[in-house]
Amino acid sequence: MIDFGETDYVVHGDNAVVLPRLPDARFQLVYIDPPFNTGRSRERRTLRTVQRADGDRVGFGGRRYETSELSRIAYGDAFDDYLAFLAPRLEEARRLLTDDGTLYLHLDYREAHYCKVLLDSIFGRECFLSEVIWAYDYGGRARDRWPAKHDTILVYVKTPGRGKHFFDRDAVGRIPYMAPGLVGADKAARGKLPTDVWWHTIVATSGAEKTGYPTQKPEGVVRRIVEASSAPGSWVLDFFAGSGTTGAVARALGRRFVLVDSNEAAIDVMRRRLGAAGTRYLTVT
Repeated sequence: MIDFGETDYVVHGDNAVVLPRLPDARFQLVYIDPPFNTGRSRERRTLRTVQRADGDRVGFGGRRYETSELSRIAYGDAFDDYLAFLAPRLEEARRLLTDDGTLYLHLDYREAHYCKVLLDSIFGRECFLSEVIWAYDYGGRARDRWPAKHDTILVYVKTPGRGKHFFDRDAVGRIPYMAPGLVGADKAARGKLPTDVWWHTIVATSGAEKTGYPTQKPEGVVRRIVEASSAPGSWVLDFFAGSGTTGAVARALGRRFVLVDSNEAAIDVMRRRLGAAGTRYLTVT
């Protein structure tokens, strides 16, 4: 199905069917952002707004606008047994990693602690590397609890032990010190390496990155993962590919990629984002 030559791949199909067909120990990095099991459908609508005197919306200064829906992307995000859904896919992920490979599992607060225990059972507790917290600031403000404004990314390696996994700290872009006056001018100018807490904005509503896919993650977050845990020319796998951010980042950084998704709308988004040059699109049933 995939020859791992000079072509990147986008595969339309159920990852439970696709993953067993891939060869052992082929990917240095597996990054996945599975559905978060929110218990509801996730949806994103794209609207066009035109100023019109009898429009259905009122904007700044009392001006009225007429809106029309251009597109709608949706998928279900509810599982009776989330861990049973993930477990066989994570077992495949471990098989597909190279000996120096790393898995990044992107989750939210609902399932992160359960998935940590599941990953310990599949990879071994000794293979746990990091718990990365991606912190942001957007959305609603709860009145009866601390508002949830972070995602959790669990990081596991294929082979335990110092120096057994690939990690290129020098390739990672530096960030400003929070208190530059305390470290001196040279250090402040150079910046520091990120810790396991990443402050990064979401994809801007009107930004060039925006694809309209409901769960799109920012390139800056994925770029840090790809820079640190894969070498130029190595293969990267994302089998909940969604909007194709992993492929876009991998291509920009000189990595090869295989993206898998069962949602036809996601495949359409990836076709527009990644184009046809150098990428082969497959359907697997």
